[in-house]
Amino acid sequence: MKTISENLSFGGTQGVYSHASQVCGCDMTFAVFVPPQAKDGPRPVLWYLSGLTCTHANVMEKGEYRRLAAELGLIIVCPDTSPRGDDVADEADNWQMGKGAGFYLDATEEPWAKHYRMYSYITEELPALIAAHFPADMDRQGIFGHSMGGHGAMTIALKIPDRYKSCSAFAPIVNPMTSFWSEPGLEKYLGSDRTAWRPYDACALVEDGARFPEFLIDQGKADGFLDNGLKPWLFEEVIKGTDIKLTLNMRDGYDHSYYFISTFMEDHLRWHYSRI
Repeated sequence: MKTISENLSFGGTQGVYSHASQVCGCDMTFAVFVPPQAKDGPRPVLWYLSGLTCTHANVMEKGEYRRLAAELGLIIVCPDTSPRGDDVADEADNWQMGKGAGFYLDATEEPWAKHYRMYSYITEELPALIAAHFPADMDRQGIFGHSMGGHGAMTIALKIPDRYKSCSAFAPIVNPMTSFWSEPGLEKYLGSDRTAWRPYDACALVEDGARFPEFLIDQGKADGFLDNGLKPWLFEEVIKGTDIKLTLNMRDGYDHSYYFISTFMEDHLRWHYSRI
């Protein structure tokens, strides 16, 4: 693991690091905020998964999480959204596919299968690295994210419910099998058989029996992607008759940007902290 930068912030350390990923077959970069309380022992871990076109840096620079994370003693891990490098397949003119658009899945189709294994990276390789190099209490983990990253957080929590004690999302893609900005990517990554898409769709996972105790979703009513990309009411509908609890906050006037995310970031951090 290589240290790219470390900066003191609110008494903790905001670091950016890289490593050679065996899972993705390329160098991967990620950010970690370690709170000041970590000097006294391991701290709970909160994973933040970013959205389309983002890297680790977007939430690190605009998410405004450090002050409260330092107060609460939370480690915040911010991975990248896709593999990177000159030999990594991409569609440079398509922001919904390729670099910056890994969709937190393990691709099975060429040319994507060689590098696009973000599900395994987020759930296996990177957690092992965090456990080995940071003062992390891996028995106390939560996960959240934005948009594509909200999709990733919710599907991962539904598939590994015993690992995470909490899951929330900002404007998640809850049903990517029917979303304009994810359906084409799922076909390219996973093939034309739509049954192979279901493990990467929160609504489909619930239909197929997956369960997680509780979700928190914040969604801006002025989000331009609400009606044809996000559609949180579909998740609200699919959990009816299950024991899954959902708090869905529809926020007047807010859009899809980090102005929205940063406004409600502290609400999410406190919500996770009370559960992990």
